[in-house]
Amino acid sequence: MTPSPASPGRPDAREHHTTSAGPADPADPADHSDPAAPAGPVTSADSLVLHATDNGVSWITLNRPAALNAVTWDQRERIIGLLADASADPEVRAVVITASGKGFCAGADLRGSPPAGDRVAGDVARLIRRGAQRFIAAVLDCEKPVLAAVNGTAAGIGAHLAFACDLVLAAESARFIEVFARRGLVPDGGGAYLLPRLVGPQRAKELMFFGDAVPAAEAERLGLVNRVVPDGELAATAREWAERLATGPTRALALTKQLVNASLDADRATAFAAEAAAQEINMTTADAQEGISAFATRRRPAYRGR
Repeated sequence: MTPSPASPGRPDAREHHTTSAGPADPADPADHSDPAAPAGPVTSADSLVLHATDNGVSWITLNRPAALNAVTWDQRERIIGLLADASADPEVRAVVITASGKGFCAGADLRGSPPAGDRVAGDVARLIRRGAQRFIAAVLDCEKPVLAAVNGTAAGIGAHLAFACDLVLAAESARFIEVFARRGLVPDGGGAYLLPRLVGPQRAKELMFFGDAVPAAEAERLGLVNRVVPDGELAATAREWAERLATGPTRALALTKQLVNASLDADRATAFAAEAAAQEINMTTADAQEGISAFATRRRPAYRGR
């Protein structure tokens, strides 16, 4: 296991706040969080986001179980940094994002946000760009496949964190909630970008307009998650999937991820040109040569991520 890197420096105090939707509605009987409760003692981001690397997999674990893993600015900055490190580290070949306790991520922690009267014009848009949008973009742009192992409620930015991942495993007890409309807010963290691409515009509007909780089984039916597993099997299944990814042709997977993500915003000619360029780049890798050689000699390929 390797120690996690230091957390990147954070912006100034005014940039430290967020307007993302917070924990799931306290009136919901399945939600035990209390947005008005004290945040508790200040703890370092290293302990609030656990990190370890094992068998080529970078494990990122949200660790604020008492708050259902509602994320603070410091936690987001640390996760952004860990994803960038994973991209740059040739020994890391897959990433898993999961959480401790009963919740995956109940949204963004709203405690300490400044009163509206203290805001300067442009502050909200700037905070969203530097906060929620950077957070989700870090997942989409990571050069290694990112797997979400959703162990409980994923609400607001927590749901978008899961939806931004390349693959999503959900425990049977997991549920996904677009809580923004409940707060009178517009979705942030790329929600209006991600959801229509996963489930289509009308279904996305239904989820966002009503903010109803979507159980794991329904999320699988809608195409929001890849697989639902019993709660007790989530960790083992996530490890199995991640280690399978980590033994794959890493650069080919990275290029495939880029092609798929870019294709959602591109016309056919642009997508075909990107595909040809990706093939050109990938054929220079050792893994591509190994794959071709293994096929020709009818043996199992041994990819090294190079």
